[in-house]
Amino acid sequence: MAAARPRRRGAGLAVRSLRARLTVGLVTLLALCCVAVGVATTTALEGFLVRRLDQQLTAIGNHFPASLDPALKMSGKGPDTRGQAVGTFGACVLNGRVTQAAVVGDQTESLVPLTEADRRALLAVPGDGTGRTIQLSALRDYRVVGVIGQAGDVLITGLPLEPVKDTVDQLRLVEAIVFGAALLLTGVAGAAWIRLSLRPLHRVAATASRVAQLPLAGGEVAMPPKVPDTDPRTEVGRVGGAFNRMLQHVEDSLARRHASEERLRRFAADASHELRTPVASIRGHAELALRHPEPVPAKVRHSLDRVRCEATRMGELVDDLLLLARLDAGRPIADEPVDLTRLLLDAVSDAQAAGPGHRWTLDLPEEPVLARGDERGLQQVLTNLLANARTHTPPGTAVTVRLGVRRDTAEEIEFLVEDDGPGVPAELRPEIFERFVRSGGDGRARSTGGTGLGLAIAHAVTVAHRGRVELCSRPGRTVFRVVLPRGPEDRAVGSGPCCTPSTSPPCASG
Repeated sequence: MAAARPRRRGAGLAVRSLRARLTVGLVTLLALCCVAVGVATTTALEGFLVRRLDQQLTAIGNHFPASLDPALKMSGKGPDTRGQAVGTFGACVLNGRVTQAAVVGDQTESLVPLTEADRRALLAVPGDGTGRTIQLSALRDYRVVGVIGQAGDVLITGLPLEPVKDTVDQLRLVEAIVFGAALLLTGVAGAAWIRLSLRPLHRVAATASRVAQLPLAGGEVAMPPKVPDTDPRTEVGRVGGAFNRMLQHVEDSLARRHASEERLRRFAADASHELRTPVASIRGHAELALRHPEPVPAKVRHSLDRVRCEATRMGELVDDLLLLARLDAGRPIADEPVDLTRLLLDAVSDAQAAGPGHRWTLDLPEEPVLARGDERGLQQVLTNLLANARTHTPPGTAVTVRLGVRRDTAEEIEFLVEDDGPGVPAELRPEIFERFVRSGGDGRARSTGGTGLGLAIAHAVTVAHRGRVELCSRPGRTVFRVVLPRGPEDRAVGSGPCCTPSTSPPCASG
């Protein structure tokens, strides 16, 4: 069975465009008008010529068919063809029988051979002098008139309809040529005029396309220029004016949102910076009190220990907020060669020490894999992903870390953190890389002790390295894939056959 051929997109758009539809509609209406005019004129002309032919038949009388009477032939008198035009037909019907039928030629008359159908057609001609059209097998179409003769016979006189048909056909040909040229010129001129008239609407569509391509989700956005020539007296002008007002509202909303985000970002950065000193001071005083040589009551020691732990946790949160604030501000990161193989070795070793109940597996290529960027930031990405796998899976879960060059392109490096735990809840997957998103039903649940910033930091650091983070999760298998670009000088390293990363497809990306 042959495969269906794909429909060309350009052809469909050309037919569905407003300009094409208006042009086709204009040409179609004009074509219908031309057809109506052509039918009306040809019908009127044909009727006029047939009436003229009936008048001619009345004028020439019945001399020729009357001279075909057999009694006249027996008396030696021949047919009377005086004043008869060439092609004039005559027939005599007596007692329900066609006695004679002839047609006037160039020199003399000639008898017309009649078939049974011809005889029936002639017998059906009444003698009331009314014209009608009959078709004789030997003479084509004729216009005939029958009158009652002196002997009670019906005398039929006819003239050919061929000149009438030739005239009508010639008129149809002329109309077809004239109307065809008019339709062609109208189509070209109409398309140009419609294109000129719809130019403001085209500008509206072009501006809307540019707006649709803008990254409106975040950051400061430069809106395109407004649509010019918005004449409120026209429909297109009113559309352009409404579109300009909508653009102004969007621009004002984006400006207010950007200003609010900037204020919030500065507040977070300033507050985090200001909190570092008192948090460090609280932690230091708590540790100093715990080291006091004199006996400390158990309840006081427990309280001081909790103060120290919470101060440490708050310090980590402050550091995370400061890092995110710096990344949001777009500060440049370091651009130096980073040995990802060594980073993964260290990160997995630390994770194994922190989570001895998990089964850790490290899959590395034989040769080192290098990337360019900030070593400390990439180390934090690895640490956060491994901590996420350790924290949100039960003991005994197998966690596998793989590193290599993407098989489909040698321009990117990827490392994967895969576990066979319960998976990420479906309702959290779309926003898993947002800030302060935690699992456990309540977005602010602290059952695991996390701040909800680990994956957000991993995403922000990866994006700052011009990379991406992808998530594929289902019960029994969760994969976090980090894809990073490679520098030109690093492509010769780690690109051998041993660098074979996982080929599992991503489900979501951040």
